[in-house]
Amino acid sequence: MNLTDPYRDRDGDKLREECGVFGVIGARDAAPIVALGLHALQHRGQEAVGITSFDGQEFFSRRGIGHVAANFSDASALAELPGPMAAGHVRYSTTGGSGLRNVQPLFADLASGGFAIAHNGNISNAMALRRELVSKGSIFQSTSDTEVIIHLVATSRYPTLLDRFVDALRLVEGAYSLICMTSAGMIACRDPLGIRPLVMGKLGDATVFASETVALDVVGADFVRQVDPGELIEVDLAGKVVSHRPFGPCRPRPCIFEHVYFSRPDSLMDERSVYEVRKAIGQELAIEAPVEADLVVPVPDSGVPAAIGYAAQSGIPFELGIIRSHYVGRTFIQPSDGARNADVRRKHNANRALVAGKRVVLIDDSIVRGTTSLKIVQMMRDAGAAEVHFRVASPPTEHSCFYGVDTPERSKLLAARMDVAAMAEFIAADSLAFVSIDGLYRAVGEARREAGRPQYCDACFSGDYPTRLTDLAERDNPDQLSLLAVGAN
Repeated sequence: MNLTDPYRDRDGDKLREECGVFGVIGARDAAPIVALGLHALQHRGQEAVGITSFDGQEFFSRRGIGHVAANFSDASALAELPGPMAAGHVRYSTTGGSGLRNVQPLFADLASGGFAIAHNGNISNAMALRRELVSKGSIFQSTSDTEVIIHLVATSRYPTLLDRFVDALRLVEGAYSLICMTSAGMIACRDPLGIRPLVMGKLGDATVFASETVALDVVGADFVRQVDPGELIEVDLAGKVVSHRPFGPCRPRPCIFEHVYFSRPDSLMDERSVYEVRKAIGQELAIEAPVEADLVVPVPDSGVPAAIGYAAQSGIPFELGIIRSHYVGRTFIQPSDGARNADVRRKHNANRALVAGKRVVLIDDSIVRGTTSLKIVQMMRDAGAAEVHFRVASPPTEHSCFYGVDTPERSKLLAARMDVAAMAEFIAADSLAFVSIDGLYRAVGEARREAGRPQYCDACFSGDYPTRLTDLAERDNPDQLSLLAVGAN
């Protein structure tokens, strides 16, 4: 997050996760393992990458703009990061926040020694905390909300580092999955609601932490369990693991969009196969929004599992009616509508011989601004499709996220401005339907969404934010900071 303007409009047409984290302690050479793990998490952040290591005496850091392979593909780069403990981070930046000073892990020399931190999530009161810290003399080196945690740890008056760390976390609002390194070992933790994911694994005698289980698979580690919401796990340099639960009993609210889009389909999320959940969403969508058609066509690649489920439930053949080029970057990082629209054409191409004269059901994971959906529908029509029906494997995205997902301002969200009929007209589809929020909950294993006490964070669909949004409230209602306070637990 870029604290110069944390709620500025983002110029994209996909919801995007802003970062992924990976850490290893107890390995002979930790940094190469971290680099491989980050490669498996590249989908969570493609603009910058960093790794910090510790050799028992000294911390070492290397950071760069771009992909993991571009920065850590040769042995000489990894040789700069010796030691049995290392942590890394891949990130997307917000507009204006892509400089090296914001690339994590962030590192500081505290009174107790070196302290490095890698953060997935977003601190929703970071600007308020930053102003208070600056007024007391803190000097910030980045525009990242993560640096606020470092300053809170540094200024806490508790006697031990762990107590100072917990004291700092009690002051922050929002979402965080953190991997921290000190000269004594590694600390991994999740916020009390568990909004962002974090899992633990074992690689021989080494302990591994990662945003997703797929990263454990890629490095050859065994999945042990998820880090529980509100849990802090300490691992010292001798390998001793201690769990702390300083926040008391919590009612978790993990992000439901991890199941819909963010996580890789070969990951487990909340111990459920992401791939199987996405197929189940497609089945629910077919039950709720059937249509007579000849082909079920996914919008690659994120619509594929849901399209398989829709086809299986409906009996309509699944076909690859759109072919994706894998040599084009993601559309949402393009800086303008013109560039983004051109990128859609380069990234996707209609399988003309297949779709010509056919009634097509397009399956995608979400609609944000709607500009990409409009281009995809037009592509189908240009290829000769007789009818184009659009089905979406999530409810309408009516609200912005403030927990580590880069979304446009609400005024830019198509579902915030139009009803479904108007949205269908905007994207020029013959029909449009979204899976219901209860259908989505059934797909992830819940009978239904509990009214007033939802089991997931689904604020992007419902507007039911699980925490205070202090910075947003201050921006919009400076005299009513409690306006957006809701029951967090």
